[in-house]
Amino acid sequence: MKFSLSTNWNSQRHDNGEKLVDEIVSLGFEALELGYHMTEELADGVRRRVQAGAVTVDSVHAYCPVPVGAPHGYPELYLLASLDEDERAMAAILIERAMTFAASMGARALVLHAGRIFLNSFFGDLGTPTLVEALEEEGSPDGPQYQRLLAKALRRRAVRVRKQYDGFCHSLDVLLPKFEKAGMTLCLENLPSIEAFPDEREMLMLKQRFDAPSLAYWHDMGHGQVRENLGWTRHLDSARTLLPLTRGIHIHDALPLMNDHLPPGKGDIPFADFAFFAADSVIKVFEPGPDVKGAELSEALRYVRTAWTDALTVQS
Repeated sequence: MKFSLSTNWNSQRHDNGEKLVDEIVSLGFEALELGYHMTEELADGVRRRVQAGAVTVDSVHAYCPVPVGAPHGYPELYLLASLDEDERAMAAILIERAMTFAASMGARALVLHAGRIFLNSFFGDLGTPTLVEALEEEGSPDGPQYQRLLAKALRRRAVRVRKQYDGFCHSLDVLLPKFEKAGMTLCLENLPSIEAFPDEREMLMLKQRFDAPSLAYWHDMGHGQVRENLGWTRHLDSARTLLPLTRGIHIHDALPLMNDHLPPGKGDIPFADFAFFAADSVIKVFEPGPDVKGAELSEALRYVRTAWTDALTVQS
């Protein structure tokens, strides 16, 4: 099993790309995901390490490198699923730029936060903070008051998603042939918010419409657990359902309600149950918070490798 580490973990602590790579390799990781905090200057040093054969780059997280003029790295600088045509056009330009950069680094996938369906109105906001507050008050995602509020939020979301879905598909009509030509995959990540697009059902719809290897799903395990904690999905079931569409995963742990990006083994995710992600076809990227210590990461890497190896041995 080959594991990568997101450079978001240490890129803000380094001004030298070679040293950034050396620190990650010293922890036992064989590859990188270049995160959205990666600057052009850091990327130059990373490229030198890649060219020397010290490490490989398996994936890149848009928008990477940090676009010129942006104050800092941010994955939702522009949203490809926006209702605003100018924003979608700018997102497409930066995605194509990130795709070209990723291909030059030898990456196979570009990870994208596609968009959000905003749920505010004159009559009140039904977004994630409102749902979290209601759940904390009631104490259970199965509580009747929370379920009524969630159902209302989902009805509003279902109405509003239609226009954004069509605009997003139009953008994919233009972008996906470019990804196919580059031999790259555009991967849409699940996110820990009710507003996030696409959700699990919408991802299945998109793959029915765009049945091509240039579009895939990216499963973030911590985000999936948060979505379960909030009563929106069953994490393991959704991961299994979407496995045929999955190009890669982000690996981190989570505790209720929304405390994610923890080292595996420090939260509630039963990692052995997700051993199907050990398949060679799945890009496996650790994505811990920047405050996680290197020693904790090395231990977490051993923990996941052992959990999945043992689970697969039992299954065989």
